[in-house]
Amino acid sequence: MRFLLDDEQRDFARSLDAMLTAADTPAVVRAWAAGDTAPARAVWARLAEAGVFALAVPERHDGIGSLPTELAVAFNELGRHAVPGPVVETVAAAALLDRLGTLGDEAAAATWLPGIASGKTAASLCLISGPGAGSGSGPASGSGFGFGFGESPYALDADSADAVFVVDGDTVRLTEVAGPVQPSADPARRLSRPLGGTVLARGPRVSAAAAHAAEVAALATAAQALGLGRALLARTVAYARQRTQFGVPIGSFQAVKHRLADALIALEFAEPLVHAAALALAANAESSGAEIAAAKVSACEAACSAARTALHLHGALGYTEEPDLSLWIRKARALRGAWGTPAACRARVLAP
Repeated sequence: MRFLLDDEQRDFARSLDAMLTAADTPAVVRAWAAGDTAPARAVWARLAEAGVFALAVPERHDGIGSLPTELAVAFNELGRHAVPGPVVETVAAAALLDRLGTLGDEAAAATWLPGIASGKTAASLCLISGPGAGSGSGPASGSGFGFGFGESPYALDADSADAVFVVDGDTVRLTEVAGPVQPSADPARRLSRPLGGTVLARGPRVSAAAAHAAEVAALATAAQALGLGRALLARTVAYARQRTQFGVPIGSFQAVKHRLADALIALEFAEPLVHAAALALAANAESSGAEIAAAKVSACEAACSAARTALHLHGALGYTEEPDLSLWIRKARALRGAWGTPAACRARVLAP
């Protein structure tokens, strides 16, 4: 199986990296956390022009088609630059609507997918429960869609989304009102409880579509975490070369080298798992759920390891909010539990 990206995919990644570097995403993240969504929506428009959201939308609804590998490439760059907003939830909602359309519920897909592909529609998606769901409530509740959702039953950035879709059992609703905002480990992630809404579809096909959407969301989150971890490591390596102690750069100390090497190894191990999961999803392989779960837990644990290393090696600076480093560190913790808790992902990998 080939895990290396081809030239076109690498060019796509470089173009997104250049575009997001020019967009000054740290300022965009801080604005989003303060409630100003305009800068982020401008970035979303440019991402849409590059075809990012169209990667989850079929051609019949103005998209490019379902391309999981390219989607993983894109979300790696979105994570590298800490792009705020419900980007994962938007492509997951597109996957839900697309699958519902192929199963016979085309009306909702025709209504919302063209807007998602064009970047005009930002969506949030909340999967509350399904057949065989685990017990519990709040952020640690289980899910019958194959993953445990650390932020379920909350919807991410519902207050800023153009549409909020909620799947509860065999019913999908378009919510009309979102509840009060809940705190998150990442100040740029606002969590709300969706309330009420209009029923869009009911039946077994909803559960099947939701399971597919959950896999897309977990894959996108894994790729996002991988890019975020890479950014944290790169910033920390640069800092270790600049900061001096006893007249030499701290990066020359053996203990520091070991910490950086451990973070790098974890990220290098996670990257082929993310690529393999994308290929499995593209091929509709029976093992795609387990492979995505392995990628999700590996990438998020690697990102958290990179965050801890960055925090420690930056010393006192790592514990303050003023440096942009804090935006990446706090996001790593939030992504770890989003769209698949570590325990749920490990259980999915080990399931017979």
